[in-house]
Amino acid sequence: MTTRRCAAALSRTFLARTTAMAMGACLVAGCGALPGGSGGSGGADTLTVMTFAPVNSKATNMPGMPGMAKAYERWVNSKGGINGRKLRVLTCDERNTPTGAADCARKAVAEKAVAVIGSYSQHGRAFLAPLEAEGIPFIGGYGVSAEEFQSPLSYPVNGGQPVLVAGAGHQLGRACAKVALVRPDTLAGDSLPLQLNAGLKANQMGPASDIRAAEDSADLSAQANEALAASSAGAPAKGGATSAKDGKDGKDRGCVAAVLGARTETFFDAFRRADSQNRKPQISSVLGSVSQALVDRTGGKESPFEGAYVTSWYPVSADPLWTQMRNVISDHAFGDNAVDPDDSGAQTTWIAYTVFSEMVKRFKEDEDLTGRTLTRKLNQSDPVKTGGLTPDLSWRYQDMRAVSGFPRMVNGRVTFQVVQQGRLVAQPGGEQSMDMTKTLEQAPRSS
Repeated sequence: MTTRRCAAALSRTFLARTTAMAMGACLVAGCGALPGGSGGSGGADTLTVMTFAPVNSKATNMPGMPGMAKAYERWVNSKGGINGRKLRVLTCDERNTPTGAADCARKAVAEKAVAVIGSYSQHGRAFLAPLEAEGIPFIGGYGVSAEEFQSPLSYPVNGGQPVLVAGAGHQLGRACAKVALVRPDTLAGDSLPLQLNAGLKANQMGPASDIRAAEDSADLSAQANEALAASSAGAPAKGGATSAKDGKDGKDRGCVAAVLGARTETFFDAFRRADSQNRKPQISSVLGSVSQALVDRTGGKESPFEGAYVTSWYPVSADPLWTQMRNVISDHAFGDNAVDPDDSGAQTTWIAYTVFSEMVKRFKEDEDLTGRTLTRKLNQSDPVKTGGLTPDLSWRYQDMRAVSGFPRMVNGRVTFQVVQQGRLVAQPGGEQSMDMTKTLEQAPRSS
């Protein structure tokens, strides 16, 4: 080797070692992510968050929620981020299992997410424990697990299934002589009869018949026959009671409510076949179990859901209040058919990210934003506006409701809807919305 080549080789070796030492010193000093590395939360100017939901499970799937989260990410980043901070959204298939939920939570921890936002899981205990250990707030879950209304790090944007089912009881209590409820035979499902009965009781109705169904069952004909018998006029409701006003004030119709998530369609298909005598009891469900997409897919005006009562947390999807969300989906969902603006899951995720963005804007430019500092801000901040889609939301101690088993509930509002001419519209002649908090405060707690 010549003297010149030797000198060049030594120079390259010295440069490589110097660069490696400089990078190591930068990591120790917290200079941010190295090129090509995971970067944790993506650097000081990047906020990493996660949205998870079941996508490929055998039961209820909610692919529109992670799809909405990714559309939101593209939208805010196209505008320069949130207060100059780039948003990095991780998504995870929760698989509708405790293990899947825990895996998603651990992934959020490993990626140094500052929040989990707009997500769906029935397995609150499985995913909240890892998040609580790291101080990561859970903002705007779908509300299907009781733990979302109990954990001090959970910040629900709606009243979850409790207010929907209590609202369904109120809606049916004004029209029905007797009611049958078909619900999942799960721990989460065990509380549904108590909540529905609270709404019925507010209208001087006796308790509904409680009919259980396996969550992943493909044949619900037995439950359909049982519900038809229990809701028929003159037949005693198994496990239930008739109204004191049975047959009076127009309340002479049997009613059947089904809250089975994705299996609701399966149940009502079996129910329609079981009703060979064309008795046609009033049918009812809640948003999440019945959606506009389901009505469209099952025939629109000819759908078996025509005339069904439905309770929701939010205004009807045709309301102009949803215009911005619809525009974001149109411009940034890039043909993802799972992101449906009529879907309550996508709507919940939109509202949850709206809350997160408003909270981020309350941080000063040089203020450290982590899961723990975000939690502190959520606990102390004045109410957050969601553009009229919900009441102003705040999770300060004085904003909590006295609902047994659901101390984190801050929004008890429901809207009453009905399927008319193949569209979910506001129920004619009824209240536009109602706060079900007082009704739930009087409901017993499930064991």
